[in-house]
Amino acid sequence: MSEVNRQPLLYVFAAVMAVAAVALAVVLTADGSRNAVLRGQDRPVARLVAESPDPLAANSYAVPAGSVHHAKARSPRAAARAVREAFLSPGAPSDQQVIQELQQEQAVQESEPASRVIVDPLDGEAIAPAGLPVQVQEVIAGGNAIRDFPYVYGGGHLSFVDDAYDCSGSVSYALAAGGLIKAPETSGQLVSWGKPGPGRYITVFADDGHTFMWVDGVWFDTAGRAGPYATRWLTRQPSLVGYAVRHPAGF
Repeated sequence: MSEVNRQPLLYVFAAVMAVAAVALAVVLTADGSRNAVLRGQDRPVARLVAESPDPLAANSYAVPAGSVHHAKARSPRAAARAVREAFLSPGAPSDQQVIQELQQEQAVQESEPASRVIVDPLDGEAIAPAGLPVQVQEVIAGGNAIRDFPYVYGGGHLSFVDDAYDCSGSVSYALAAGGLIKAPETSGQLVSWGKPGPGRYITVFADDGHTFMWVDGVWFDTAGRAGPYATRWLTRQPSLVGYAVRHPAGF
């Protein structure tokens, strides 16, 4: 074949490779995620997640198609802002001094028995006892902020700010409220997140398909929601078989 006749084929080959590269860029995220979950027209077209659909989703309340009963949540840190503001007062000298005071207070609290988090049976809100470390209280505040949001696979992964959350999107949001995580992570990523073993206040349980966490006596899990507006906060322990056990450093 002459050089002249070969040129059209080279152009076609180059065009095909360009289309394939664009398609691959859409499907793959930085962590190798491959599954795209299509959403309604009022939401992002796709959510890229690396995990399988929640195997316990059938036990959760799924929002009906085309129905949304929540506006988008605030950012996790905004949802937890009131917790930290409660420790500040006008004229507080500096963040560093506040941190030192909190550390001293925490040291005293750790030497004394403390009550555990409870769940309000009327509205499903977790109530933190006085004396919990500020970041743990912020995690609880973050969980409260989305406690009755619908379960939707892929929810909370493209952004923390969403109107529905799956299991890892929920756990990521609550941890981010306490400044313990910087971006939404999948269940598979949470398998190796933080430190191994249970924590004093927070323990995350994860495998490739599902994740939930224990926070000072109560469970934060999408899988136990039995009806509309039910809470993600549970008092009954779910099965722990087969899950990696992780905790945030220091908690």
